[in-house]
Amino acid sequence: MSHTNNPVCIKDLEPIAKSVMPSGAWGYYDSGAHDEQTKFDNMNAFDNYRLHPRMLRDVSQINTATTILGRTVRTPLGIAPCAMHKLAHPEGEAATSRAASKHGSIMILSTYSTTSLEKVIAEGNGDTQYWMQLYVYQDRSVSEKIIKRAEKAGFSAIVLTVDAPVLGLRLVDARNKFKPPPHLHLENFMDPEVVNGASGYVADQAKSASETFGATFGANGDQSLSWENGISWLKSITKLPIIVKGILTAEDTKLAIAHGCAAVIVSNHGGRQLDGALSTIDALPQVVDAAGDAIEVYMDGGIRRGSDIFKALALGARAVFVARPILWGLAYQGEKGVHYALELLQKELELTMTLAGTTCIEEIDESYVYQPVSRWVRYASRGKSAAGADQKLRLVAKL
Repeated sequence: MSHTNNPVCIKDLEPIAKSVMPSGAWGYYDSGAHDEQTKFDNMNAFDNYRLHPRMLRDVSQINTATTILGRTVRTPLGIAPCAMHKLAHPEGEAATSRAASKHGSIMILSTYSTTSLEKVIAEGNGDTQYWMQLYVYQDRSVSEKIIKRAEKAGFSAIVLTVDAPVLGLRLVDARNKFKPPPHLHLENFMDPEVVNGASGYVADQAKSASETFGATFGANGDQSLSWENGISWLKSITKLPIIVKGILTAEDTKLAIAHGCAAVIVSNHGGRQLDGALSTIDALPQVVDAAGDAIEVYMDGGIRRGSDIFKALALGARAVFVARPILWGLAYQGEKGVHYALELLQKELELTMTLAGTTCIEEIDESYVYQPVSRWVRYASRGKSAAGADQKLRLVAKL
């Protein structure tokens, strides 16, 4: 399907994607948990932060390069993991990977990819980092096989999702009785020699995505996974850096540091797990404070504008990741659409930096953001003093 009107911002891509995708697939990508409070908070909370620009600075040269886990990337904007890209476009994750390689940052591949991890990274280049998102299953050998394949293929980090011991209740999916179409397959659960063979494979050599998803997620996820038995196990089977995704609190950030994780991603699963959790931009400051210089902090959730990226960087995120905008671009024009979505955000980030009076990522700090004075406060439990138990999140602008 062709479109005569070119989208000029990320929000323009959303209705286009909705118009070309099957309703069930759209609902799967778009839905949040329960009443979708957290999903919408992720986006709306950015509006509570205002910019504090500086004038009469030389902004003739803008550079968004930064370092992530010691490696230089062109931009702090990366691709967050999201399942089953072939719901949006027949080329799926392969098209996304080609766009990521042109963008020059980081792509986190979902375990529930409809393209094998080997095929995905083969579409990339040396300028792009590929990280492998991971769930841990009751049969941990399933997770270990994925890790070993990722290591062999050249992935440079493991991203452990920790906010999904069970699947959140997504009412839209329940109403739609959503199941992935039978022609799709989750290739990371298949024999790599079969799935990556030159001659391809036939349908009877693989379970459908629906069958595999049902057999691995939820009931077969390892709900006993903990800091004590999970991170140590991962560190015993891989030398790759371990990044923990789904962190929203200072307490868990400190535990990530104590257990030797390389980084944390402030994330609430796009509002698809625990509805009522803090938006990620609101949770970010306490995580950054707890992390100090001990661990890198990244963020995803609700980013729709370059100014959103700027605000997250100002509040201490080292990088940000986007998912739904990538899927919208993929549905719009495949590889070209993904690259278009990334470049829309990239150009808006550069524009915001220019108008705010910054020329490089290192210059962006909290002095460029007015932060709301009204914040969520943790109430003291009975028997504890309010002074000792209330933990307000930092939100005082540095002027």
